Amino acid sequence: MNISPRDRLILALDVDAQKEAEALVEKLSEFVGVFKVGPRLFTRCGPKIINLIKEKDSGVFYDAKFYDIPSVVKKAAQASAEMGVDMLTLHTLGGSEMMEAAVEGIRSQNSQVDVLGVTLLTSLSSRILKEELGIERTLTEEIIHLAGLARKAGLDGVITSAWELEELRRNFGSDFILVVPGIRPIGSGKNEQRRISTPKEAIEKGADFLVVGRPILNSNDPVGIIKRILREMNH
Repeated sequence: MNISPRDRLILALDVDAQKEAEALVEKLSEFVGVFKVGPRLFTRCGPKIINLIKEKDSGVFYDAKFYDIPSVVKKAAQASAEMGVDMLTLHTLGGSEMMEAAVEGIRSQNSQVDVLGVTLLTSLSSRILKEELGIERTLTEEIIHLAGLARKAGLDGVITSAWELEELRRNFGSDFILVVPGIRPIGSGKNEQRRISTPKEAIEKGADFLVVGRPILNSNDPVGIIKRILREMNH
């Protein structure tokens, strides 16, 4: 994708207070193209947090991770489009009918929203996949399988760790959006995410967008960290 590093960077607003989120958007929108609102913040603030971000002319990634029966997901996706979000997630494990219903709900309101499938959470390991979830495929095999279902159902792309990027690019080409969480600038800690990557590695392997949270939010100099990430993306 021929877009700037700023527009590729998604900041996860994993905070609890609207004032804190508002301060981050105010301070960082110059350097960040898209802000991600997940269940934690949306449950506390509701649609007003979406409006707040849009007022700053920034993109909104609503990380809803919808997972329900098709009729419910269709209505929820439609409501998300009405809020004016730019990107929306749902769980591919909900199956083809659910994903198709989400796309239909979104497209009935706004054809420009990117609908993205969550394949497997980056906190999952091969052991959890097999022993707890009873899935015999390897992590990569399951992710490729779920991404294929997403593509067939009309989704625009998937959320994936950097570890599966190259395989996904080979399988689905350049027009399938790949959004990578678990991004850590050089020298950062892992936290609970297992399949992490540096910004440079992710871009080189074919990522379209990078999601960064704690390395920025926990920093005493968030602008400095963002500038470092943008530089790493460029090299």
